[in-house]
Amino acid sequence: MTDERWQDILGHIKDKFEVLDHRTEALAAEEGPGSIEVIEFNGPLGRMKLNRTTKPRVLGKKIIGSKRIGSDTTVEYLYSDTEKSHQFGAYRWNEDEQTWVEMAKDRDTMIF
Repeated sequence: MTDERWQDILGHIKDKFEVLDHRTEALAAEEGPGSIEVIEFNGPLGRMKLNRTTKPRVLGKKIIGSKRIGSDTTVEYLYSDTEKSHQFGAYRWNEDEQTWVEMAKDRDTMIF
């Protein structure tokens, strides 16, 4: 999803629905560099949440370790300075279980 398309979706949501929360957070250290933008709103299916994760593109990885018994191995990732990858997620709130349930990602069923 491009930056322009994401901004269009955010504008559409802010114009038509009641926004409950809109925030940007840094990813946890174990997930690598990047950020996640989350918007929660009251939509046509009830309480809904969209998130967009932005990370630098992984160019390669380097495995560091030895063949000795009991030694540790670690993986270092090489990230791009210019290219980004994006992930999109859509969730709705399940009142019975009090959890977020991921919605289908079929183009025909998405309302955005």
